[in-house]
Amino acid sequence: MDIKEFLMEASMAHGVSGFEYMSIKDLVRDYMTVLVDEIHSDVLGNVIGVKRGDGPQPHPKVMLAGHMDEVGMMVTKIEEGGFLRFATSGIDPRVLPGHEVVVHGRRSLTGIVGTKPPHLSSPEESGKPQQAKDLFIDVGLPEHEVRALITVGDVATYKREVTELMGGLMAGKSLDDRAGVAVILVCLDELRKYDFCADVYGVATTQEETGSQGAAASVYAIDPHIGIAIDVCQGDTPGVPEHRTTSVGKGPTMTIGSTIHPKIADGLRKAAREIGVNLQQKVAPAGTGTDAGALHISRQGVATGLISIPQRYMHTSVETLSVKDVEDAGRVLARFIAACDWGFVEGLNEWN
Repeated sequence: MDIKEFLMEASMAHGVSGFEYMSIKDLVRDYMTVLVDEIHSDVLGNVIGVKRGDGPQPHPKVMLAGHMDEVGMMVTKIEEGGFLRFATSGIDPRVLPGHEVVVHGRRSLTGIVGTKPPHLSSPEESGKPQQAKDLFIDVGLPEHEVRALITVGDVATYKREVTELMGGLMAGKSLDDRAGVAVILVCLDELRKYDFCADVYGVATTQEETGSQGAAASVYAIDPHIGIAIDVCQGDTPGVPEHRTTSVGKGPTMTIGSTIHPKIADGLRKAAREIGVNLQQKVAPAGTGTDAGALHISRQGVATGLISIPQRYMHTSVETLSVKDVEDAGRVLARFIAACDWGFVEGLNEWN
């Protein structure tokens, strides 16, 4: 599988939280179908692929969750002149002025995020951070045409093509967390090399950016013995404290903390050592802000782990990561799953 090609296509696809059906859902389903034995979607839009293990039933169940939704904007008002006011979902308004966006109305329209020019700003306004109320989207059409094509509640997304940087890095929109979906695809592909007994549920989840509703619904339905969330984490960036980041291009990152089962963490470390992958580590004492939070408290509780891809410039249109980190994360997960037999699962209750 050419995972770089998937990342490029997935980055440029659209699907704000709750609107994943716009294009990302079908793209993920197309790529995942050839790697699994069964595939379906649920009422929340999660794409769930199942790769069956070998041996007598019942099989242990391992769920992999990577969210396919992206941050975006929602139109809140159409003003005189056809300018669109909007609310943000996960986007820092400071990065928006001058951006190209796509407004998903009755048809897709390219727009520009504008604001009052500095020449016309008062001394009090100058130097203050931009807020969403100060911004608007200009699609270039007169008001009557805008009202015919766009309604309050329509969403907008970044318009951005992927940029390949030196050192195997890639920059684009929505790699948070289409990179996590890519890790799942790599894992499902790598599992062809192993004998394994677990049933693997690869889930491209919805609505993570607004509260992990997709993961909560899918984990409740699947009722897995083990759940692994795959997301992105803060990559090394100038001006950011070193202890809050891990290094882009130096391997995927494993989280330890209150929501992470110690034996899952140990199993991921062991898998990484066995295949020669450097597994970085970060701590999250009081929650991770990822789908792992929904996984570990579902039903009677699920033994949960979290693998992340170090990424710079999160929630901007130039999220930057290493393709090799994505590939290595998928390889580690496949190796880990190959060791998930009933003996391992039963031992998860004996750690405390």
